[in-house]
Amino acid sequence: MTPQDDTPPNAAPGSSPREAAATGRSPAADPANTPALAQTVQTLARELMAERRTDRHWRIFFRLSWLGLVLLLLWLLLADRVHHSAPTTPHTALVELRGEIAADSEASAEQLMAGLRNAFEDKGARAVVLRINSPGGSPVQAGIINDEIRRLKVLHQKKVYAVVEEVCASGAYYVAVAADEIYVDKASIVGSIGVLMDGFGFNGLMDKLGIERRLLTAGDNKGMLDPFTAQNPKQRAYAQAMIDQIHQQFIQVVREGRGKRLKESPDTFSGLFWNGEEAVKLGLADKFGSLDYVAREVVRAEEVIDYTPRENVAEKLAKRFGASIGEGAMRSAAGLVRLR
Repeated sequence: MTPQDDTPPNAAPGSSPREAAATGRSPAADPANTPALAQTVQTLARELMAERRTDRHWRIFFRLSWLGLVLLLLWLLLADRVHHSAPTTPHTALVELRGEIAADSEASAEQLMAGLRNAFEDKGARAVVLRINSPGGSPVQAGIINDEIRRLKVLHQKKVYAVVEEVCASGAYYVAVAADEIYVDKASIVGSIGVLMDGFGFNGLMDKLGIERRLLTAGDNKGMLDPFTAQNPKQRAYAQAMIDQIHQQFIQVVREGRGKRLKESPDTFSGLFWNGEEAVKLGLADKFGSLDYVAREVVRAEEVIDYTPRENVAEKLAKRFGASIGEGAMRSAAGLVRLR
């Protein structure tokens, strides 16, 4: 007698009848046991893991990038200014004076003096050439540079020659007269021995627009030269006397530097400027010549080594950021005295 198979027809092979009966369905019908679903789950798991690995790689990349940027900025900030290891052979030392002479510029006294000291102290430098292309600027900064050049000349017993390119006016000329000789191009602009203090007055415009100026001061002259208040004759006279005194200081420095070479006239200290050809005639300059000419024919050391300090990128950004804070307020409050 053949044994009867009590397994339901729809039961999967290998499943017990009792299990099929308990569940009420065939094990083959369970989605968890289908190969297609298992493959899908595996694929999703792989994609999720790959996505996580990609995210981790990007996070590592960005972190390393930021670290590299920080290290670069630190290097730029901490890197010393360019220091030239000058050769032991005889050479002409060059220091550049370019742009406006101001405390926060590349033509500041701090910048120029660092280069001048390195140039004078180098035993291989036969002489120092100050190449100038500047419209002038701060009388204080120009005066500091002039004093330092004269001190270094005496200390190191070396000649200094000023070589003018396009412009050597006002504060730049204040610096140039400390040199033993001044060389220019025939078309260079030289002179402008004067002082100015400039600003604007908006009080009339404010009256027309109906704007009221509310200025509180402690001290009768604390609001002196305020651009939104009518000029006070007494304060104006005081400011004029101050810049006249600075002008006389400028004149004295020029006379000491040029000596008998200077052919004074009523226009010499009037603020006028001349081209290089006229400047030589008036004794404001000595001869015509470029940097190469002076190095070759005057110093007789054709090799030129540049000792001009150069600001690095980080220093420039820091100075610009610092100078931008309150600069406008400072200038409008009191004006700037400039040798221009």
